[in-house]
Amino acid sequence: MSTVEYDRLAKAGTAWKEWGPYVSERAWGTVREDYSEDGEPWEYLPHDHARSRAFRWNEDGLGGICDQNQRLCLAFAFWNGEDPILKERLFGLTGNEGNHGEDPKEYWWYLDSTPTHSWMSWRYAYPQRAFPYYELIAENRSRGRGDAEYELIDTGIFDDDRYWEITADYAKASATDISIQLTIRNAGPEEATLHALPTLWFRNTWSWGTDDRTPRISKVDDHLVAEHHSLGSMTLSGDGDPTALFCDNETNGSRITGAKQIPFPKDGIGNHVLRGTETVNPEHEGSKAALHYERTVAPGDTTVIKLRLSADGTLVGSDFDDLLRQRRSEADEFYASVIPSSANEEQTMISRQAYAGMMWTKQFYHFDVEKWLDGDPEGPEASAARARGRNSNWRHLNNADVISMPDAWEYPWYAAWDLAFHCITLVDIDPQFAKDQLILFLREWYMHPDGQLPAYEWAFGDVNPPVHAWAALRVFEADGSQDYEFLERIMHKLLLNFTWWVNRKDEEGNNVFEGGFLGLDNIGPVDRSEGVPEGGRLEQSDGTAWMAMYSLNLLEMALALAEHDATYEDLATKFLEHFTYIASAMEKYGLWNEEDGFYYDILHRPHAESLPMRVRSMVGLLPLAATTTLSDETLKRLPDFAARFEWFRANKPQHAAHVIHDAPDCGFDGWLLSVVAPQRLPRILDTMLDEDEFLSPFGLRSLAKSHSEHPFTVDIGGGRATVGYEPAESTSGLFGGNSNWRGPIWFPLNYLLVESLHRFARYFGDSFVIEYPSGTGDMKQLHEVGNELSARLVALFLKDSAGQRPAFGDHEQFRDSWSDQILFYEYFNGDTGEGLGASHQTGWTGLVANLIAATNSGSGQ
Repeated sequence: MSTVEYDRLAKAGTAWKEWGPYVSERAWGTVREDYSEDGEPWEYLPHDHARSRAFRWNEDGLGGICDQNQRLCLAFAFWNGEDPILKERLFGLTGNEGNHGEDPKEYWWYLDSTPTHSWMSWRYAYPQRAFPYYELIAENRSRGRGDAEYELIDTGIFDDDRYWEITADYAKASATDISIQLTIRNAGPEEATLHALPTLWFRNTWSWGTDDRTPRISKVDDHLVAEHHSLGSMTLSGDGDPTALFCDNETNGSRITGAKQIPFPKDGIGNHVLRGTETVNPEHEGSKAALHYERTVAPGDTTVIKLRLSADGTLVGSDFDDLLRQRRSEADEFYASVIPSSANEEQTMISRQAYAGMMWTKQFYHFDVEKWLDGDPEGPEASAARARGRNSNWRHLNNADVISMPDAWEYPWYAAWDLAFHCITLVDIDPQFAKDQLILFLREWYMHPDGQLPAYEWAFGDVNPPVHAWAALRVFEADGSQDYEFLERIMHKLLLNFTWWVNRKDEEGNNVFEGGFLGLDNIGPVDRSEGVPEGGRLEQSDGTAWMAMYSLNLLEMALALAEHDATYEDLATKFLEHFTYIASAMEKYGLWNEEDGFYYDILHRPHAESLPMRVRSMVGLLPLAATTTLSDETLKRLPDFAARFEWFRANKPQHAAHVIHDAPDCGFDGWLLSVVAPQRLPRILDTMLDEDEFLSPFGLRSLAKSHSEHPFTVDIGGGRATVGYEPAESTSGLFGGNSNWRGPIWFPLNYLLVESLHRFARYFGDSFVIEYPSGTGDMKQLHEVGNELSARLVALFLKDSAGQRPAFGDHEQFRDSWSDQILFYEYFNGDTGEGLGASHQTGWTGLVANLIAATNSGSGQ
């Protein structure tokens, strides 16, 4: 179905994306802004410094936009007349301040966005009382890991609805002509006054000794005109009669370092509005400027501010309202073509906000690791320790791109495996962006020369699960299975990455992989990032399963490409053999436990018997994901591969028999390639689908519930390590106290396992049924089980019989006035479904949109 937005995306998508929501919601506390010697980013540049210190690498703001190179930014600042500082950015706590993990203590929502950002909507709840910065810090510091975190809503600051509901709607007239409507509703019971400051500023690129050209913003008539040597001119105009205020995006040295005070520093506008200081430039120029509005609003009433940012100097005019209506209508038309018409109103709303979150968490990410390690010419000399410290082996890494982030506040930096899952959702609305993102991470300024992909800025050399090939294959398929140039380009680079994995993560050369972190923050009894005490070795069921899955993904890629280039048949054979060797090694080295009917990690200890780590966790379910089918039709079309396939089956039966399966009564014309053999499938599914084990009302837990009464304990390294079921935040101190995989529900692995069920169903058809849930006597086919699991995951966001969305917990505010503003959490309580961790992790929790689409189209996955 052709729509205006589809046409815009196809014909001029790159130009229309020049401006977008690429301003992060947190630049402070990030690794790239950390120039300390001890490598503690949260302490080096805390929230308290952010308003006064110029950032080196990127910017942050409220509901902000910028150009693709983040030269010029626009965002909002507010003051309720009570706060000690101007509200220019979101506040949150660090782990050192008592949180279980770093997360914001604020409430905001991404309501809408098209792929070209022709239409966007963002909402923020700003309290009318003084923001309780110090109360939140003090109370959370006083609480232990066994206590619930103290959230902003727990302070009572929203009682009696004493807050401002602030909505920013963006509509583009053209690629560089943007109308913005700021709608401010007084939700409280009394008249109140709000100061609103739409703020325009240049990212500071001139203070570091690399480019001394300083762009300027000046007042022309009643407007702000920004002039930049490469961006050109942009004009910000507003309706009404605001006051223009100017300062410079420069560090307030007297406050931060004790250096000499500059006249109009970065925090000059805030200090002037709150305290009347003479810290704004009377000459009406600077590198940062704001239009200052002061509005008094009756209870329940709304005031509107209209703004326009344009390259040609177009001002707010009579066409303003019509443009907003038109762009909103086009967005409705676009999403009506994306979301199945059979989806009900609730499902449609959830999907649309999931897609919106994916769009709003696209961020400009800038980090030149070599410059960061060596220090800037204008900065202090870098210490010798810094040159050997964090990320010192990644000097080649030089990022300056718009990238899909996991969460614009908690994780305002990319993560390689998160991004792979993002692209599964992104392809539904912007296939080219999804493909470009996957290619970007394989470019030479991202991928390490040895073939490793950068994990995330805290440790680029850490090991994320190898899901890039899986994502590329799914994106290729979702986009019509025709872009062979994309698939070929991806595959050539993934061959380097696969080789890195084989050479670096198979210590014994036995096709069983150690891996390390692998995304699952210490789901077992030992810290897998730190290694095993006493020189032992942990052979990982998940690490090996990931590599088996990787091999299958590359096999499928090679087969797809071989349809157009016969030389890829050789590669297909190579990865068929890799897969079989890895899968048969899992058998040979005992990762499958016949007694329990489950896969476990194996701990190898010096001078002691190897020990299965009998923890029922996602580690043991992941082998299900290493599954695909190979049709007879494919073999007929590729005779060379077919001959090698038959040779391998005949001459390597000791390997092939474990993973190449042919069930005569399954109804599928071809073969099942799977780590989990058909005869084992009922046993592992019986555990997975048991409500006393993995199956919760809202999906699959990451750790079996049975471990609450029967924790796993092992003596190792002179101490005792224990794994017990914890449905919410983990009390473990492993992995910096952020070990949150000991019970909660995580979307990405649930999604992979649902997909795996549908792949098994494609092979078995209706010949395979299983009890669902286990022990109930209710028999279902595998595709039905996959759909049932999808429904449980979607139910996290749907209103239950009490009118409450499980993900929101039991707060009245979320049940009532905020009930239709969806938050997409990082993970969820394994028993209640309450959302936990990052509250805007639309990156992979946005997969809920895929599940809604699949179940409503009747296709599963």
